[in-house]
Amino acid sequence: MQDRTTNRMLYSLKVAGPQTAAALANRLDVTAVAVRQMLGRLQDDGFVAFEDSRESVGRPKRFWHLTDTGNAQFPDNHAGLTTDLLTSVSAVFGETGLDRLISHREQATLSQYRTALDPISSIEEKVELLALIRSAEGYMAESRRESNGDMILVENHCPICVAANACQKLCRSELEVFQAALGPDATIERYEHILKGARRCAYRIRPRANDEAQLAMKL
Repeated sequence: MQDRTTNRMLYSLKVAGPQTAAALANRLDVTAVAVRQMLGRLQDDGFVAFEDSRESVGRPKRFWHLTDTGNAQFPDNHAGLTTDLLTSVSAVFGETGLDRLISHREQATLSQYRTALDPISSIEEKVELLALIRSAEGYMAESRRESNGDMILVENHCPICVAANACQKLCRSELEVFQAALGPDATIERYEHILKGARRCAYRIRPRANDEAQLAMKL
């Protein structure tokens, strides 16, 4: 049975990525000794592992990260069942039937997102609300605004990762849904992708005004 602090540690490693014991102690507001003890237990259970990194002169720093077992502690929205259903749809109805299923899901999701986002004019506020919606869906999402005005949307967890591995059209569909939901005043690109080995999925949302300003500077 994991206690609350241990769960917070797993959550912190999931959201913030690899960290030292000292950084975890500071984030969780517990002593470094207690953190090292918990990390030792989690390592014994196969939830965490570490890599030593020499960033400067002196002793290397030990960075702890989640293993596949550790990542599996987070919800997957019944990914196994979803994968089986997608496989069955493809087998019974062919790729055309699978495409129709994904298209239907895409339209339903887009309708939900547009209902929430359309009343908002600010791209920044739209992305912030989209992050809240995605978090409620299990993606552990967050957003931030960069100094150049671009917005960053980060999803620290993918509850459909197993299904998306089996059917990568699901991921392509989500990127298209984001673009359509945010509207023509922004462009979006995915620059980190869990299915390509990244720790998370991350998207850059650039307001059209930023693109136009950069183009004017080049002319």
